[in-house]
Amino acid sequence: MKYLDEFSDPVLAKRLFDDIRAITTKPWSLMEVCGGQTHSIIRHGIDQLLPDGIRLIHGPGCPVCVTPLEIIDKALEIASRPDVIFCSFGDMLRVPGSGRDLFQVKSEGADVRVVYSPLDALRIAQENPEKQVVFFGIGFETTAPPNAMTVYQAKKLAIPNFSLLVSHVRVPPAIDAIMNSPDCQVQAFLAAGHVCTVMGTREYPALADRHNVPIVVTGFEPLDILEGIRRAVRQLENGEHTVENAYPRAVNEQGSPAAQAMLADVFEVTDRSWRGIGMIPQSGWRLSPTYREYDAEHRFSVTGIETEESTVCRSGEVLQGLIKPHECAAFGKECTPRNPLGATMVSSEGACAAYYLYRRLEAPTANAQAANAPDASTQAASAQAANAPAKEASSVG
Repeated sequence: MKYLDEFSDPVLAKRLFDDIRAITTKPWSLMEVCGGQTHSIIRHGIDQLLPDGIRLIHGPGCPVCVTPLEIIDKALEIASRPDVIFCSFGDMLRVPGSGRDLFQVKSEGADVRVVYSPLDALRIAQENPEKQVVFFGIGFETTAPPNAMTVYQAKKLAIPNFSLLVSHVRVPPAIDAIMNSPDCQVQAFLAAGHVCTVMGTREYPALADRHNVPIVVTGFEPLDILEGIRRAVRQLENGEHTVENAYPRAVNEQGSPAAQAMLADVFEVTDRSWRGIGMIPQSGWRLSPTYREYDAEHRFSVTGIETEESTVCRSGEVLQGLIKPHECAAFGKECTPRNPLGATMVSSEGACAAYYLYRRLEAPTANAQAANAPDASTQAASAQAANAPAKEASSVG
């Protein structure tokens, strides 16, 4: 496929690995923000082939994973109502709430449907005027504009039986919260290219200056990620902390003015709770007063929700980058994709799912780490790129 194989070239990958190795003189810790980048890193073995001392920390960039338990439980309560058709992307159906998930609610007779676009849910509302149709709107800045457009269309077309259960979050406040944490070990960030495609890069220079951290916008293919790592390490070695765009084929400073205008019209910025992290000020969106009638929480008056997290699952620490998935005692044992204890094992972008899928079941041994030889980069970039599992409809970004 054009513009895919080109960015998995093993010869160019080896050259980038060699460049990173040549400029590295100290240990550095970098965080990739996006779960899609995490999966690419683990799938291609990039983290295992970097020079000793270069550590990649997996960030909270999986929209499914950071959706708070309270919102999941509200979704379960709304979906259980007999007058509701509840629509969602497929990766939300197995996310555990406080005891059950949307699949279980569906098996009990609720009308829960997997859709591939919020506009599918709007069409269902038009076709079923006697039912209330709710779309589960989650994700980062990438999925927020189409959800905003759908609410805009519902109002414009006067479709009264459609509403949105909103759990949208914003990346820059999360980076700020991570750097403000007393446990933070991050020294540079690989920012998510698709988020910046929508929002541009204008919010990042203030973060880079405030926290003295390089921020490099990267894509998701192996060469994209390696170029992002190379630029971040170069800045760290030179004592710099600027914002660099290593994904210019998709990202510019301004982003998409049309998408931003739609967001500003339909949503307003609000404080938002992140699963495993807690409340982050100004880190999310909710429907603005003009569109409040389409807010499912407001329409269904969902209150009195009592949540109960798993006492075994350590996904919160995984989301904060404090541990790797295989450091959780339940990983691969009590917690598997078939029987997940936390959202990080469910989501197609979750770190635990990546480690399980690509068989990172145990911490690497000294012998395994010796695979950092220069020739290994050529083998990994070609061999591990061979097979990628197909994704069902997911809440990417």
